[in-house]
Amino acid sequence: MRFIFSVENREDYDRYQVITEEFKEKLAAYEQVLQTEYKLIDKPKAFVWTTSELATSVYSNVPIPAFTNKDVIYMTPDLSAWRSLFMAQLEERDYPEIKAFYETISINQVLAIAGHEMTHHSNLFLDEFNDDRSDGIWFEEGMCDYLSRRHLLDKQEFEAIADVESKLISLFKEKYGTHSLEEFGSSSYAGSLTSIMYDYWRSGYAVKYLVEEEFDNDVLRVFAEYHNWHAEGRKGSLLEYFGLKKAV
Repeated sequence: MRFIFSVENREDYDRYQVITEEFKEKLAAYEQVLQTEYKLIDKPKAFVWTTSELATSVYSNVPIPAFTNKDVIYMTPDLSAWRSLFMAQLEERDYPEIKAFYETISINQVLAIAGHEMTHHSNLFLDEFNDDRSDGIWFEEGMCDYLSRRHLLDKQEFEAIADVESKLISLFKEKYGTHSLEEFGSSSYAGSLTSIMYDYWRSGYAVKYLVEEEFDNDVLRVFAEYHNWHAEGRKGSLLEYFGLKKAV
């Protein structure tokens, strides 16, 4: 997998080159995990490492500077940019504990975001990026979060981010929680940063609950049920199939 840099000055290149060089070995190891355990067949061709501004205004118009376009991943590796984004999603509300968490997140959290984008390429997911389907998107997004964090974060980091996002779901439920998680799709990105992230938080929560509480930490059993839902004609929503309609 190639690392390509799209930046406008030498300073950004030098900083990003140091950061992503640290990522190389860990992402290569995670790629092997995906190939061995999670049916990664068609690997992404490259990471394009860029600035947050270029990612969200030139390569995309989505306010999150990490995304996959066909077989190329575009992302900023800039930790300060991610810290700023995570602070912005709080909408200037005063949550000292959560602010403290995001102000001190490590580069490992950025590595896990890169892993999230790689996980999208697993052939265990049934829908392609250009499919018209919109049902079950929450499952893929949540599983990409779950697997990348499970394999790229240590246990303390893994549980800490899950705990913070669980609290954020509660804090923003009244404002953004009036729709079904099944509505997570391309139209979601027309909303505010926080409304977009709210569905990511819920997706991650739902998948973590499924894996750890309903399927005894057996990720492949969860995937098997997801495939059964598809094979049976997707009768009803995936949330209903898993019995999660009221949980999220």
